[in-house]
Amino acid sequence: MKLDMHCHVKEGSIDSKVGLDEYITKLKAAGFQGMLITDHDTYNGYRYWKSSMKGKAHQDFVVLKGIEYDTCDAGHIICILPEGVRMRLMEIKGLPVSVLINFVHRHGGILGPAHPCGEKYMSFTNTKKYRRHPEITQKFDFIETFNACESAKSNAAALELAKTYNKPGFGGSDAHKLECVSMAHTTLARPVKSETELISLVKKGEVLAASGDYYTATTKEKIGKINNVLVYSFWFYNKLGALIKRHKRKLKGAVENPVDPIDPLDVGYLHEIKRYKAEA
Repeated sequence: MKLDMHCHVKEGSIDSKVGLDEYITKLKAAGFQGMLITDHDTYNGYRYWKSSMKGKAHQDFVVLKGIEYDTCDAGHIICILPEGVRMRLMEIKGLPVSVLINFVHRHGGILGPAHPCGEKYMSFTNTKKYRRHPEITQKFDFIETFNACESAKSNAAALELAKTYNKPGFGGSDAHKLECVSMAHTTLARPVKSETELISLVKKGEVLAASGDYYTATTKEKIGKINNVLVYSFWFYNKLGALIKRHKRKLKGAVENPVDPIDPLDVGYLHEIKRYKAEA
């Protein structure tokens, strides 16, 4: 089964120019059977699929729920939770990666770093957290080893990281523009129809390949060294955003009740979150 495991749609990501319908249409034309929606810190793109498209269009195509989460200390992490598990905490950016790993695993999900050897602050191996605690890599369930918007050097380093830690590799376009859609893929050993099936397959090591072509018209490629300004702007944006979200959690008690009324957190984990708040 051929899927794009890193997709941004305009119904969920403000920086995407591709609507979900045209995203799927192009993927199907290129021989894909499915996609994982990974909008930034939100499930809005997937909500649009469920409310407006599921059962009405593209019934021969699998759309799965994921998220690209902005941690406060380890860059962007792709997270996949089982179907029926809807966690509000996943849409509140800025958790430390150690807390995120524990949270996702406690609720039956899997996670791994997006473009792990890419830009500073946004990519796991270029953060202080990785340099100080490389053993965290062992706790991931997969590593994105091919990203169409990264360089060959970045992807090669990601592949080496996956081999070192014996982790399956994901491939994704990371597309925000239509021209980039379908430029990278993940090949699975057998078809999946749900997030739970995908999670089981990944845990069994049935991810066969991650590959694709390079998209050379990214903003980074176009603006050259000026891209450094964007990198440091992201650091500021991420830190400020995390502080704002933390303040909102304190005011509204969102951390004490971070899930839809489907899967209540256990008491031990609530204590862990409270300790994180106190230390912050």
